[in-house]
Amino acid sequence: MGAQQVRDGFAALYGTEPDGVWAAPGRVNLIGEHTDYNDGFVMPFALPHTAIAAVSRREDGVLRLHSADIEGGVAELRVADLAPESDKSWTAYPAGVVWALREAGHPVTGADIHLASTVPAGAGLSSSAALEVVVALALNDLYELGLRGWQLARLCQRAENVYVGAPVGIMDQTASACCEAGHALFLDTRDLSQRQIPFDLAAEGMRLLVVDTQVKHSHSEGEYGKRRAGCEKGAALLGVDALRDVAYDDLDAALARLGDEEEVRRLVRHIVTENHRVERVVSLLSSGDTRAIGPVLVEGHTSLRDDFRISCPELDLVVDTAMASGALGARMTGGGFGGSAIVLLEEADVEPVTKAVEKAFATAGFTAPRVFEAVPAAGARRLV
Repeated sequence: MGAQQVRDGFAALYGTEPDGVWAAPGRVNLIGEHTDYNDGFVMPFALPHTAIAAVSRREDGVLRLHSADIEGGVAELRVADLAPESDKSWTAYPAGVVWALREAGHPVTGADIHLASTVPAGAGLSSSAALEVVVALALNDLYELGLRGWQLARLCQRAENVYVGAPVGIMDQTASACCEAGHALFLDTRDLSQRQIPFDLAAEGMRLLVVDTQVKHSHSEGEYGKRRAGCEKGAALLGVDALRDVAYDDLDAALARLGDEEEVRRLVRHIVTENHRVERVVSLLSSGDTRAIGPVLVEGHTSLRDDFRISCPELDLVVDTAMASGALGARMTGGGFGGSAIVLLEEADVEPVTKAVEKAFATAGFTAPRVFEAVPAAGARRLV
């Protein structure tokens, strides 16, 4: 659905033209998984798939919300009544952004919002972050708040952490708000410093596929929270503010200090080695050795599967089949327990690898995966 369709949908719902139309993308994380809530390094890039919002400002304290993708009418709320974890439906995401802006002292007095999204939900591609960021950007513009992309990302993270109740890190919202077309975003989640790293695979005869396994996940369910709590326990036992502070060269000594805390040891090992993998990928891309990142991606998947234990049979099958069929690298991406994998491959191998993965899923009796090419796209922006 495009900007004009969303604009027309707004007019049909609310009987007037919107003040504007905005878009915010989903994201793929190239490398750096579960490091963001450990103050670590991540490297996402934006997808062409976006959440689009047509929005008008209101002065009467009323927030009206509608989604073209979800059955139901217009939800009407009062901004003064918004409270954390009071809403268990999709409206918690945009309403949470309004709550976070108001809690931070920004005078948001209501809005009419009509939303549509092409970001696959539950696929580990940040559909919820795209929804939050597009609403935040629209309100930032309409209320002339003057907030920068990273500030909007912080507010959206708070909306999801506190209002929705999902313990997500800062990566997804920052990627949606700040990525640039043709680049991957090297982000230090501790201070939100950023570097845009050129990532033009087509120019080098390569492609990156996203394989959506169709296995749905939910960040607000318990397993994600358990991993985060385990990482925090590891940092406390090691006497550091966050696992980011454990140097890669000191990993063996740190693991020895954790003694028989085997589960915590696994989590610590993944985070420390994953931060190192991000730095390696940045170095390889910066030196033009793009194909060499393939084995690093596979290392990352192995760590997520064996140490962090958040993979699933479908994700493992994508990686194993792709690598056996000639891919340069592959790994699961996103929060885990389902969602998507990415596959780095030569342009000539796109069709045979795709067919091999589809055949493997059929043979295993799994739901057919959705496969599409990921091209680094622009971050959040105003369309109309």
